[in-house]
Amino acid sequence: MAAPTAFPDVETETDTEVREDRKYQPPYHVILLNDDDHSYQYVVVMLKELFAHPIEKGFKMAQSVDETGRAIVLTTTLEHAELKQDQIHAYGPDPTIPRCQGSMTAVLEPAE
Repeated sequence: MAAPTAFPDVETETDTEVREDRKYQPPYHVILLNDDDHSYQYVVVMLKELFAHPIEKGFKMAQSVDETGRAIVLTTTLEHAELKQDQIHAYGPDPTIPRCQGSMTAVLEPAE
């Protein structure tokens, strides 16, 4: 077996230098707004499908929306928040409520 060869000195970036190059993305809240045209079941299922929230957490969020008019369902980067807002708006009407004409509404707000 051949003896290991020495490697020439190689300059490497330190962890600090790498962190300084990264751009900070401020967080945004995805906020679900209340309406009277969607059931708790609809909200819970939507939150499970779109956000992977467990049923218990989805139910608590549905209660919060019902009681306070809004609930933060996710805090993330602006780009991801916009995607999730679009998914909520495209989710469709609640099939259990005949008067329901469309999806729920969500807004985005800076988290800071």
